[in-house]
Amino acid sequence: MVTICERVRAMPRARRVDPTAGRAAVRAWRMDPDGVDRETRALAVRFTLEELGMRAPGRSVEVRVPPWGAVQCLAGPVHRRGTPANVVECDDRTWLGLACGVLTWASASESGALRISGVRADLSEVLPLMVDDGPGAATAYPGSCD
Repeated sequence: MVTICERVRAMPRARRVDPTAGRAAVRAWRMDPDGVDRETRALAVRFTLEELGMRAPGRSVEVRVPPWGAVQCLAGPVHRRGTPANVVECDDRTWLGLACGVLTWASASESGALRISGVRADLSEVLPLMVDDGPGAATAYPGSCD
């Protein structure tokens, strides 16, 4: 017999951010990272966090980009209560740079732009999420869930 919890875990995540609007926000950020408005930057962050959760499902690592959002991702031991054992936290500019391929995981980590805790908190295998084909590029990698 399948329990309700098992059914919920098996269901695909529903998108909250429209993929077209999300990609447009990412393109706008890529064109002018310093000049994009707060609402567009928030949408770009939420879209890329959601994309990460869709492409790397799981609950073993929590990625936080305050104040815009957080997502749990990567298969492995499940976090249920309290502070997660595996956390990645950064500002919006760093996150969008990683998601778009402008920054590498290694360079962001070495510069201190990432706050990382836990042995599983390494997203280098799943980033970047978007192809960097020059200014304004925001084409999802093949296999993207939109």
